[in-house]
Amino acid sequence: MDLFLKKLCNVGCLMVNTDGGIDLMENWLSNLSAVGGLAEKTIDAYRQDVTTYIHFISHHTGKRPSKVILSNVDVKDMRSWISHTRRSGLSPRSLARALSAIKSFYRWLGHTYGISTTAVLSTRSPKFEKPLPRPLKEIAAKNLINQIDIQSEHAWINARNVAVITLLYGCGLRISEALSLKFVETPLPEVLKIIGKGNKERIVPILPIAQSAVKKYIKYCPYSFLPNNFLFKGARGGPLNQRIIRKVMEQTRMQLGLPSSASPHAMRHSFATHLLEAGGDLRVIQELLGHASLSSTQAYTAVDQAHLMEVYKKSHPKA
Repeated sequence: MDLFLKKLCNVGCLMVNTDGGIDLMENWLSNLSAVGGLAEKTIDAYRQDVTTYIHFISHHTGKRPSKVILSNVDVKDMRSWISHTRRSGLSPRSLARALSAIKSFYRWLGHTYGISTTAVLSTRSPKFEKPLPRPLKEIAAKNLINQIDIQSEHAWINARNVAVITLLYGCGLRISEALSLKFVETPLPEVLKIIGKGNKERIVPILPIAQSAVKKYIKYCPYSFLPNNFLFKGARGGPLNQRIIRKVMEQTRMQLGLPSSASPHAMRHSFATHLLEAGGDLRVIQELLGHASLSSTQAYTAVDQAHLMEVYKKSHPKA
């Protein structure tokens, strides 16, 4: 629960009924879930951000946050919300995320109920430096995969984990995308249709090493498959949870002395960075990663430039 919301609950100052605003928010989230193709984690983050905002408006105005009250939010109210949120210790990045969620909520309110959205939608997002992706070096990525292959006493679990990580590093899949694959899609073809964030569809080449890794996993897996089953199974035969792969990555990186940034997502970062270092086209990499905006992919050019500067400083006699 947000710190501000906790304080309100503790001191009992939130005596105003907020069911109107909360009900509106839940209707909006239900709509997003139905048509937006958003992950449950994203929906939960939106819920927390907008709930905190609704409680702030209730406390700030002293009124029940109905459609009318939400519609009457003006520029001063938004400035007060931003000022309060900053004082509560929220980082600029988190504030920008919360504002994005609130704007999405208001766009839906405007479209559905015709309420005024000008003050909210015109609020500027705080500027912040986006952290650069932290890829692994090529040799570290290969060593990590080799080490993962000996983590479990069960050969099929090792084969499963290697197959998942190989899809992240060799094909640039998100972990959620890899774990969403169905058995009916095997044997994996040379190119595979992936449904990514926001239900966006893209075509991804599947390397022979990834095809072989998945084939090996299926051969060793002790459980039977139905066509519509998820491809990757947990120890008890159910769908594999992301936490298992994250835990295996954590154990392995500690054994190899790799940084804490060596996460499953870092393998996807490594895929993009190594492609760029090898001369890959930025637009092609954008398509392979499923980035909606080229600006997201351009972060990897900064990583590549940093790598080049590192090499330059180490090798140039006058550096």
